[in-house]
Amino acid sequence: MTRSIRGLLETRLGAVWVQGEISNYKLHPSGHQYFTLKDQRAQIACVIFRSTNMTPPRQPLVDGAQVQVYGNVSVFEARGQYQLNVQILQARGLGALQARFEALKRKLDAEGLFAAARKRPLPRFPRRIGIVTSSSGAAIRDILNVLQRRAPWLEVLINPVRVQGSGAAADIAAAIRELSLPSPHWPPVDLILVARGGGSIEDLWEFNEEIVARTIVDVAVPVVSAVGHEIDFTICDFVADLRAPTPSAAAELIVPDIIDLRRRILELAGCLQKCLQSFLEQQRTRLRYLSERTLARELLKRMRDAQQQIDLARESLGRHIAHRIEHCRRGLVHTARALQDRSPVRELATRRGRFAEIQRRLSGALPHLVDLGRQRFLRAEAMLRVLGPEATLRRGYSITTDAQGKLIRSARKVTAKMKIRTRLSDGEFESTT
Repeated sequence: MTRSIRGLLETRLGAVWVQGEISNYKLHPSGHQYFTLKDQRAQIACVIFRSTNMTPPRQPLVDGAQVQVYGNVSVFEARGQYQLNVQILQARGLGALQARFEALKRKLDAEGLFAAARKRPLPRFPRRIGIVTSSSGAAIRDILNVLQRRAPWLEVLINPVRVQGSGAAADIAAAIRELSLPSPHWPPVDLILVARGGGSIEDLWEFNEEIVARTIVDVAVPVVSAVGHEIDFTICDFVADLRAPTPSAAAELIVPDIIDLRRRILELAGCLQKCLQSFLEQQRTRLRYLSERTLARELLKRMRDAQQQIDLARESLGRHIAHRIEHCRRGLVHTARALQDRSPVRELATRRGRFAEIQRRLSGALPHLVDLGRQRFLRAEAMLRVLGPEATLRRGYSITTDAQGKLIRSARKVTAKMKIRTRLSDGEFESTT
């Protein structure tokens, strides 16, 4: 029967608003809160479960506090006691608008419309923005003054709407949607600013309507909310990609300050200049290094070319010396053969006869013949001095032999660490290759 009564209460009554005075308040160690809500004529037991996602009240719950609660009527079967499972609790006197605000807030939050992961990043340097606000309010003047001071390059497109009164929520949603869609009359905007000055909850209520919240979520352009003063919160603030405390603060948040940008540009220009100078210095050092290496390679190349030329000259000189030596050797062989062809005895007999004749003839012309012979001897000596081997050596040539005295005719026969003997005009010396 208790379960039937519970089902009857939950289906017939459902969720209700009740106001009264708190008594017998108790915070259980489990985290659940129990109290009794009463007035002068009746009372009802209330419970706030720990798992309830409820905004904490501004003032702590104490006995005697006047509150308004929203919840479902149910029955605690173990005691057979009906009670109110509280979902929303607020101080008495906030009225129905606050209750509607809390109910819509809980609904949209449960759908994930307030999640940070859904929020879109704002462009760092917007070129064009759209503003949805009243054209006659102070908010638009404050926004334009700040934007003109901080970002004079910015293009601003204003879509004026009513921000208060019945039907204004639909106008606000339509204005947001118009700015977010492509249009032949204006270029696309980088973000949309929804703004309004401060006021009471009734004045700001149009920004708490569900149509405005869902429009902000649906559009593809990031939306910034700047509704009311810093202490005012609306549903529009929770679903927007960024919430600003005031319209002026919103203008400061969405664009960078041109003074800061100029200072940053100067800093970056100085840094770039330093980097460029450092790069040029590195390249100059590298160029000097490459130039030195190129000069060293050129000197090495020339030295090697000179070494090859020396080797070629050495080979040519060796061939020339060998040719001269061979020529002299052939002359000596020819002379030896000529001496062999002529017998000394026969030659002596002939020479005696001739000598006697000459002696006879010379007896009268001896001084003349002596002088003539001396001249011939001097000519022969001079020719020998010019054409003989010693004369060749005196002209700077040399004769190179190995350790056994064999003549070295080619550089190919010379090996490393080989002892050789070199003969010059004034002596000989030994060396090792």
